[in-house]
Amino acid sequence: MTIAKFQGGDAVTMTSIELVDFINSHRKQQSEQAGLAVAFTALRHDHFMEKVPKVLGHEGLPKFRDTHHNAQNGQGYPCYRFPKRESCLMAMSYSYDLQAAVFDHMTDLEQKLARPMTQAEITAANANHLVAVERQQREQQVALERIERRVEDLSQTAVWDHCPQNCQSLTRIKETMLARHGLSGAVVDYVLKAWPNQPNPAGMVRNGHEEALGSQYLVWSKSHVTAAFHRFVSESTMVTATQATHPYFEGRFRLVQKVQP
Repeated sequence: MTIAKFQGGDAVTMTSIELVDFINSHRKQQSEQAGLAVAFTALRHDHFMEKVPKVLGHEGLPKFRDTHHNAQNGQGYPCYRFPKRESCLMAMSYSYDLQAAVFDHMTDLEQKLARPMTQAEITAANANHLVAVERQQREQQVALERIERRVEDLSQTAVWDHCPQNCQSLTRIKETMLARHGLSGAVVDYVLKAWPNQPNPAGMVRNGHEEALGSQYLVWSKSHVTAAFHRFVSESTMVTATQATHPYFEGRFRLVQKVQP
């Protein structure tokens, strides 16, 4: 749980990952207290993420979007960060008992925030803050190393006189993804150039047109492009028959040929 600036003020928040851990811990405790012989089924974070739009709706979700960085591999994963109201609503979608547990837990944190901290709590908070800063620095270092490797890879990218048969230019990819998924050029640009899981370019091709003055353009491997857009589409959530959202993409976008969940 975190104390964070939220909607103009300080608020106790819980990420979707923390909520899932809390739910599983609560279920495990109830199972043990009841002496059940069969172990409870742990809730998965991806299943929780799929449920969020159904409980809270799509319109207000962008302001709750956040990213969880894995300290081991530096990879960023989409998640949500909720204040008390939304945390309780999500908990209530599983059970009223769980809603009460989340409400009590966050209320207790709010009360601790409101009263002056003891010296022991200040020491513990400072230690936790130091650990968080060190973890953030490690994550930033991993991310920086990934960027540096990507820049180095691009500097060593092959340059061809003609586009290889197993590669596609940006223009061709846009045509393909428009026909296959109904994706606009802006979404294709995002997936190829800004998405955390963007495919690496395969190389550069010299522009043979005389007016191009020796310029070059990027091309991508067809198999890598297909895999990347398959993942992007699979992570998207249909809002209407032709409109979808993605945890990383701001706003709705056109998406067709994807079965309504």
